[in-house]
Amino acid sequence: MAEVAAAGGAGPDVNTTGNPTEMAMAYLQDEKTDGDIPDLNLGELDLTTDEFILDEVDIHIQANLEDDLVKEALKTGVDLRQYSKQVESELQRIEQASIKDYIKESQNIALLHNQITACDSILERMEGMLSGFQSDLSSISSEIQTLQQQSVSMNVRLKNRQAVRSHLSQLVDELVVPGAMISTILDSPVTEQEFLEQLHELNNKINFAKELSFRETLACSDIQDIVDRLKLKAVSKIREFILQKIYSFRKPMTNYQIPQNTLLKYRFFYQFLLANERTVAKEIRDEYVDTMSKIYYSYFKSYSGRLLKVQYEEVADKDDLMGVEDTAKKGFFSKPSLKSRNTIFTVGQRGAILSPAELEGPILVPHTAQRGDSRYPYETLFRSQHYALLDNGCREFLFLSDFFMVTGNSALDLFNSIMGKTLSMFLKSMSTYVSDCYDSIAVFLCIHIILRFRAITAKRTIPALDKYWEAVLELLWPRFELILEMNIHSIRNTDPQKLGVLDTRPHYITRRYAEFSSAIVSINQTFPNERTHTLLGQLQVEVENFVLKMAAEFPSRRDQLIFLINNYDMMLSVLMERAADDSKEVEGFQQLLLARTQEFIEEILSPPFGGMIAFVKEAEALMEKGQLDRLKNDEARITQLIRGFSSSWKQSVEAMSQDVMRSFTNFKNGTSIIQGALTQLIQYYHGFHKVLNQPTFRSLAVRSELINLHHLMVEVKKHKPNF
Repeated sequence: MAEVAAAGGAGPDVNTTGNPTEMAMAYLQDEKTDGDIPDLNLGELDLTTDEFILDEVDIHIQANLEDDLVKEALKTGVDLRQYSKQVESELQRIEQASIKDYIKESQNIALLHNQITACDSILERMEGMLSGFQSDLSSISSEIQTLQQQSVSMNVRLKNRQAVRSHLSQLVDELVVPGAMISTILDSPVTEQEFLEQLHELNNKINFAKELSFRETLACSDIQDIVDRLKLKAVSKIREFILQKIYSFRKPMTNYQIPQNTLLKYRFFYQFLLANERTVAKEIRDEYVDTMSKIYYSYFKSYSGRLLKVQYEEVADKDDLMGVEDTAKKGFFSKPSLKSRNTIFTVGQRGAILSPAELEGPILVPHTAQRGDSRYPYETLFRSQHYALLDNGCREFLFLSDFFMVTGNSALDLFNSIMGKTLSMFLKSMSTYVSDCYDSIAVFLCIHIILRFRAITAKRTIPALDKYWEAVLELLWPRFELILEMNIHSIRNTDPQKLGVLDTRPHYITRRYAEFSSAIVSINQTFPNERTHTLLGQLQVEVENFVLKMAAEFPSRRDQLIFLINNYDMMLSVLMERAADDSKEVEGFQQLLLARTQEFIEEILSPPFGGMIAFVKEAEALMEKGQLDRLKNDEARITQLIRGFSSSWKQSVEAMSQDVMRSFTNFKNGTSIIQGALTQLIQYYHGFHKVLNQPTFRSLAVRSELINLHHLMVEVKKHKPNF
């Protein structure tokens, strides 16, 4: 390094701070000029050859100068020749050391060589073994593929054999007739469970044999004969059993529902006959239809006849109409009759027949009622008769659908073939009764009994009796409307002068109407009928007209009003006991009663207080027109009115109260009228005060004699009756 620095100092033309490449080139030129460079033996180097390109040398030099180590050496001024020698000597030293190490480790290297040679031989043998294994595995893979193909083939053959075996075993099982089946069908009673089970098996074999016969299976002919014999034997035993049960229905006093329940337990018997011997099945069905048709007809005919023996002996006739004069004679020893008690138009306790408890209650037992000397209205007998029909009809329809396996129209046709004769008998009996019936309440109750029974059968989803219910209603509705129209005509044609002595109390015709109308309205609420409402409206109009005609027979307006109020009040009271408060009948009579009551209040106030009332009305009319001054000269009249009222109002109110209470049969109504009259009197006297307080009359001295209005109200309250 010192030499490099000294050399650098000897050459002043060298710039040590310049580019490293330029420094190197300048250094080489200096060295060359000094003549210290030894002669180079370049051999046969041809510097003029075309392949030598100086540019490549420059690039190589440039690349070496870019090396980090060279850069560092040039930068620090290292002597490259010395450094090169040093590196070369170091390499020689390392080479010598390596040779020594190699010679030192020569034995180990030889040993390693021998081991590598041995490993090569071992690996060669392993390669041979693996090649053998590979060839063996190739042969095993081909064998496995062969075995797999054989396995698939065997599996297919196995499945085919299993399928064939299952079909064959099923075929054999179905074809084989066990000895147990033969002995059971031949020897066991049909009521035993084992017989029923073997019958199911026999039915399956018969069906299977039929199926095989269509396929022309030869094995079927082997069992056909024995299956046919077993079928004939089973059919014979079943036929005998079912016919025996059907014949047991015919025994007197037999509860046919018990053998019916027994047949239901063995419903498969009929199914077996229907599938295998339709002739026998039809025979059994026809025998059952014939037997039950006769049983039902006989039972209901006998029951209906016995029921009529416990009906009320006295019933309504064509003369028992609402507008007919009540001329029933009542002797001391005479027995009370329906007519004398007006029960023809009164529902009373008869409406209870429609309550669920009685509607579906036990049917009447006629001989028990006869022993107790009990009598019943027609609707009670009608309910008992038709509830028995409903109960038996529903049970019979369910039995037919279950045992004979029929549905829809087929079930209805079978039911009608059994019950048709009985239903025709009922309709004929009903037609005979209805044609001569004038008890409208009984007919209306029967209508609503049928409506409720129809709802019950609909709830039970039993359509068997639907047509019968419609037929009964077609008989009852026209008759009810006819009876109602007859009553309407009877009231319309009533002559008030032929109804006896005039009386302000409620008339018996209006009482009949009130009882009848309330009964019909209350019954009609559950199943409302517009035609019924229309007829009741017509009846109400005729009754109102009748009341007005009767009132016109009274000479005084006061008696007319008393009669009208008494009748309207009575009809309203009866209607409100049963009908709804918002019914048309109730609302109509409330309006009539209110109007006549207000008119009567004016009528009874007129005699004692008419002068004051007339003055108040006249003065109020003039006040509205602003002409009150026209009365300023009526001081004498006003004085008389004030003093007359002050001296006599207590006596007048007392007399009025007693007269009202004597005139009205309903004390509550009389009390209401008195209260209304006293209230109206207070209002008139208040109006009298108001008129006299006007400027026109303020100068009158007699105003001081007016009774204080508050004092008058206190005194009037003392005269209000309390009941």
